[in-house]
Amino acid sequence: MKTLDPLAKLKILGEGAKYDVCASTATRVKKPGQWNIGATAPSGICHSFTPDGRCISLFKVLLTNYCEKDCAYCPNRAGRDVARTKFAADELAGLFMEFYRRNYVEGLFLSSGVTHSTGHTMSEILKVAEVLRSRYKFGGYIHLKILPGAADADVAAAMRFANRVSLNMEAPSAAHLARLSSSKNFTGEILDGMAKISRHLKEQPGVSHSTQYIVGAAQEADRDILQSVTSLYHQYNLKRAYFSAFQPVDGTPLATVGQTPLLRENRLYQSDFLLRLYGFRYSDLVFDTCGNLDQDLDPKLAYALHHPEIFPMEINKASFQDLLKVPGLGPRSAAKIVRVRREYRFTQPAELKNAGLVLKRALSFITIDGRFYGDRIKLAKPNRQNYTQLSLWGDTRDHLLTVAMADH
Repeated sequence: MKTLDPLAKLKILGEGAKYDVCASTATRVKKPGQWNIGATAPSGICHSFTPDGRCISLFKVLLTNYCEKDCAYCPNRAGRDVARTKFAADELAGLFMEFYRRNYVEGLFLSSGVTHSTGHTMSEILKVAEVLRSRYKFGGYIHLKILPGAADADVAAAMRFANRVSLNMEAPSAAHLARLSSSKNFTGEILDGMAKISRHLKEQPGVSHSTQYIVGAAQEADRDILQSVTSLYHQYNLKRAYFSAFQPVDGTPLATVGQTPLLRENRLYQSDFLLRLYGFRYSDLVFDTCGNLDQDLDPKLAYALHHPEIFPMEINKASFQDLLKVPGLGPRSAAKIVRVRREYRFTQPAELKNAGLVLKRALSFITIDGRFYGDRIKLAKPNRQNYTQLSLWGDTRDHLLTVAMADH
């Protein structure tokens, strides 16, 4: 086997790591050419967020892309014809520190294929972290992947070294996972691993954990994924779930399966925001008869349109939690409205702009000092002839809420 230099390995193993999601965006190279101080590496670097909200550049890489697992969607699955390589623990730690000293990266995201055994691979992952912490005295951000079936002692060790650990669910249930892999055990490896992480969180309160779902690969519905996510938040102290729209890879069993629309991934993220940050319950989410979210409506607007008994609500009286149900209102703006109301009564729509409320989205769902300023829409079970809507958290490329005139 030809011996590769570290940067050649990084090209392969950085590319292989791109399928592990740790943020919604990745760093892109604007121009090809030689790496310079402050330049972005062509592979192996992505952006993510630390628990305190800082955006940092992560050295994102696999320890090895040799793998004994047979995941049907994975480009690194056993038996696929692909260039294979691996890092030694010292080699990878040294390469990371070189990138760190040059200010290319601020932290490490380390995952791996499973080679020889789960225990052997976890041991190598832990060696990298130990070398960084002990030999190089690196005190920055480390995210380590927990492999399915990892021993309790390895999970505990990973959480002593890492700021965040993650164990990928991939699919929401045993039946769904069986469609993706015959070599992974949902209860014995995945859920048991989640339980181990959850237990050790009590010993390492500064550590958080996340997971990832491959959306659409296992023929699951959005309801299945979000029910699973809700369970993880409540039972296993999960910090964050990531969703990756399935993209077929040549040479895998799912190569001929159509890719999952990115809009479906987006709706799952929006629903997850509602569950984590807006006080929504799983039962508040609106699904169609097949158990999927409406891709034409963001889930917060869908909730509002399905609950005419709640809307419009009076902006001067609604509780903080009720305000979070209003389209166009987020936690910060809702908190500011509640704070201002202690000394002031809102009487005009313009007064709400300073609180961060998006008037075009919110006016049809609120009254201000008893007066309704929105379009006179039918607040009943949604009828697509009565409204169109494309975005709740969109940017300037997205259309805002537009509502056709109708009687109450």
